[in-house]
Amino acid sequence: MAGDNVLAGQVAMVTGAGSGIGEAIATALAGAGARVAVADINLEAAQRVASRLPGAVGVHCDVTKKASAIAAVAEVERTLGPLEILCNNAGVSTMQRIENLTEDEWDFNFNVNAKGVFLVTQAAIPGMLARERGCIVNTASMAGKIGVPLLAHYAASKWACIGFTKSCAREFGPHNIRVNCVCPGYVRTSMQTRELEWEASLRGMTIDEVQAEYISQTPLGRLETPEDVAKVVLWLCTPGAAFVTGAAIDVTGGADL
Repeated sequence: MAGDNVLAGQVAMVTGAGSGIGEAIATALAGAGARVAVADINLEAAQRVASRLPGAVGVHCDVTKKASAIAAVAEVERTLGPLEILCNNAGVSTMQRIENLTEDEWDFNFNVNAKGVFLVTQAAIPGMLARERGCIVNTASMAGKIGVPLLAHYAASKWACIGFTKSCAREFGPHNIRVNCVCPGYVRTSMQTRELEWEASLRGMTIDEVQAEYISQTPLGRLETPEDVAKVVLWLCTPGAAFVTGAAIDVTGGADL
């Protein structure tokens, strides 16, 4: 799909890259030759991932804070060079029935999953506009297209991510900046492990029963891996996707059909 070193010399920043999908994305981009800034609120985790990727650096970034987003982008450009690829991947979830959902849970999901995408994009876009080139890929979710019981607040935040992505694509397209998002399904990560525990408790089921339900809802018959998502993100960052913008690509194994 993407040849070796197809991103050679390009600088990329991936948020939430200290683990899970973000780590897989950072690894894929580095494998294609990009110089990657592994950004995470947990600097130690970011540095751990960066230490095994050629030419990578670990960067602290709290995506919910404007000053932190600006500082992170500035550090990336100071240490690696002009930022050409931005992957807004940082995300969170909690799980609760709507009638018991708290404002804090709502705000927590929106602050990271929607506001965070906006703030880091806003910090990175001036340089991309000045250079008249760039690629942004946001991590949304299939929940942002179909809605999911017990995850109404999370789904709403991911709908916001998709809407923001499409708006950016229209606004920045004339400047040769492409903006897309991926919509993963049931991905085997530490976040999913927590969600399995929450859903099992809320529905009076075992964790194994919930996981089996996830798999049964996925036509390809298995849980998704972070690498499944990373491969699509990588493609979106390559010349092979040069005429793709404003897309919200399902990477679900068919789970949202």
